[in-house]
Amino acid sequence: MKNSVKPPKHLSREGKKWWLEIQNEFSIDDSGGLSILTAAAEAFDRMTAARKLIDLEGLTVFDRFQQKKVHPAVIIERDARGQMLQALRDLRLDVEPLNHNVGRPSGSGNTTFRGEM
Repeated sequence: MKNSVKPPKHLSREGKKWWLEIQNEFSIDDSGGLSILTAAAEAFDRMTAARKLIDLEGLTVFDRFQQKKVHPAVIIERDARGQMLQALRDLRLDVEPLNHNVGRPSGSGNTTFRGEM
C-alpha cells in the first residue's frame, strides 16, 4: 500500500524527496512527528541553498573596508545543519531499535570484577 502522506508544498524538489525518504523509511505519520520532519526538511532546504551560494561565491567575501570575512551563507549553512540534526534527534531516528528480550545481552555471562583478587 502506497503511503498517502505528502510532503509540504513549500519545500524544494530536493527537500520533498528527502522528506519522503525519511518519512517512508521510518513510517512517520503522527502529527507531531510530521511537524518535526517538516522543520528538518526546511532546515535541509536552507542548508542546501546556502551550500549552493557558497559554491558559487566562495567561502569569503569582502566587507565595505575591503577586508575578507566569512561569507554569511557559511553561517546559515552551519546553523541550518544544526537545526536539521536537532530535529532528527528529536524524532529519535539516531537510536537503535529497543531490544525486546529480557535480561543481559548475550556474551555477558561473566560478571566477575577483574580488579578483585
